[in-house]
Amino acid sequence: MSYSVEEAKREAKRLRRQRAKALRFEGQFDEDGEAFKKAFDIDITKRLLVYLRPYARYVWLAVGLLLIYSALVPIFPYLMQLSIDRYINPVGPYLGLTPEERFDGLWVIVLIYLGIRLINFILRYSYTYLISWLGQKLIYDIRKELFAKIQRLHLGFFDRTPVGRLMTRVTSDVDAIQTMMTDGIVGLIADIGLMVGLLVYMFIIDWQLALVTLAVMPPLFITLNFLRARIRDAYRAVRLRVSKSNTYLQENLSGMKTVQLFNREAKNQQHFDQINLGLLDAYIEQIRWFSLFFPAVQFTGAIATALILFYGASQILGGGTVTVGVLTSFMFYAGMFFRPLQDLSEKYNIMQAAMASSERIFGLLDTPEKVADKPAPISFKGGLRGEVSFDRVWFAYQEGSGAASTTPEWVLREVSFTVAPGESVAFVGHTGAGKTTIISLISRFYDVQQGAIKIDGRDVRDYPQQELRRHIGIVLQDPFLFSGTVLSNITLNNPDIVLERVIEAAKFVNAHDFIARLPQGYHTPVLERGAGFSTGQKQLLAFARALVQNPDILLVLDEATANVDTETEELIQDALKKLLQGRTSIIIAHRLSTIQDVNRIMVMRKGRLIESGNHFELLKQDGYYRKLYELQYQGPGQVAADD
Repeated sequence: MSYSVEEAKREAKRLRRQRAKALRFEGQFDEDGEAFKKAFDIDITKRLLVYLRPYARYVWLAVGLLLIYSALVPIFPYLMQLSIDRYINPVGPYLGLTPEERFDGLWVIVLIYLGIRLINFILRYSYTYLISWLGQKLIYDIRKELFAKIQRLHLGFFDRTPVGRLMTRVTSDVDAIQTMMTDGIVGLIADIGLMVGLLVYMFIIDWQLALVTLAVMPPLFITLNFLRARIRDAYRAVRLRVSKSNTYLQENLSGMKTVQLFNREAKNQQHFDQINLGLLDAYIEQIRWFSLFFPAVQFTGAIATALILFYGASQILGGGTVTVGVLTSFMFYAGMFFRPLQDLSEKYNIMQAAMASSERIFGLLDTPEKVADKPAPISFKGGLRGEVSFDRVWFAYQEGSGAASTTPEWVLREVSFTVAPGESVAFVGHTGAGKTTIISLISRFYDVQQGAIKIDGRDVRDYPQQELRRHIGIVLQDPFLFSGTVLSNITLNNPDIVLERVIEAAKFVNAHDFIARLPQGYHTPVLERGAGFSTGQKQLLAFARALVQNPDILLVLDEATANVDTETEELIQDALKKLLQGRTSIIIAHRLSTIQDVNRIMVMRKGRLIESGNHFELLKQDGYYRKLYELQYQGPGQVAADD
């Protein structure tokens, strides 16, 4: 099918309108598809101003300096009027001044002009520095509160929230507020104060010319209000697409090894190009509306200047009260009056970016904390005995499986068991049986929907989260190492843990030998995510970390030997034998050879506890555990496919 030129133009125009409408619609929603709060800008501003309460006296000092500055600036056109009407082209009582008197009068005005300029220099420096300092303080407090909030959120939030999105909140969204405080607020207050001061002077000098100047304001405000809504929607769309871009970029950088292994570079480039194009469209839509702001103000200012010139000149030629000096000062006043309005386009740009970012930041701060301490939690007294019990526990990560479904996807189903103090217990079963979930629930990373989990006879929800986790040592299948040193990764930067204690723990878990061979020993730098260390070495460091933090309380191990070589596994098994003595220990394992010496083995299937006993007892039962054992050690086979 062929198109004519006119048809092609109409189709292109239709697509542009459709894309602009989609951008405005998208700008009203966040990443999860939930509608943005319909909060007025004033409500968001009030919430931001709460952060300035601790610095109230500095705020009032800055406002005072701004008011003085705004009161002095309009004096300059008035001085020009005096110099013209009195000494350059004298009128009225000044017609009889001698040239010397006129020259002396001009010198006085020049000195006054320079003196006020010097005072304004000091005032502007002072309030700019002070408000910028206040802005940095506000940003510091917001970032601090954001980071604290993120750390309080339960793991279920992070399961569904990309890291890149959170990074956008803490970095670019907060930076937008910083720009508003340091650039937008300072300029906005100064511009508004200046405009008020100019209006006062204009009405004092000639109220008729002042009204002529303001005659163009109603249509200007109607135009600006129309542009305001479009710019706001465009900014929301931009922030959304920046967040999507950051999220995709973070995921691909983290998974670059997988991307290159499976030759996904071209596909990922194509996907990123689509995201980048969407961001480009959002920015172009924003620019399209914003570009109208400055010309609208500039054109209105030109109309006002023309009206002043026409009315003032007609008054002079007709013998009215307007003088050349008054007309000249009003020409300057008009330029000074509309210049802040032109600057407001940039300030409005900054303010809208900050408002959109503030909505997202406060949305994160208002996220409910599903796993939270009780108002009066019970503190530990003298440590833990180490008894762990599950009482008819039902748990689901997702409350429902779809928009129309209300049935949770249960991961654990009526699980009950008790681990005695000092007992070592292992959980086995196929992937998805619920083994690792048990570890997460004991540490209270999630709360159960039904039933109760108790430690030493108390529901874990009765304890403070931080105190509870301080007594639980966890070694994960994929141990995470932070940037820093080997020592800081073991101590987690706890200054109370001395080097001697770290070395003792490292020797205990057989990690000291490989650490000692490193170039700088315990002070060897660790790159991001432990790059350069083998899986076994990272696992041994994780063992040392767990031991040095919790030397004699509950130790929980989650598949700690799943991805290590035989030699390292022997080192870990030797460390395990020593670690398990006298400690309540829960081990999650697929390789059954690592758990044959534990006191009790619990077999999970489809979220239920179906068997319990030691290794030899379970083999004699000829049940599910025996099938798992035969799968691993007596040739190929397969258990039920629905596991």
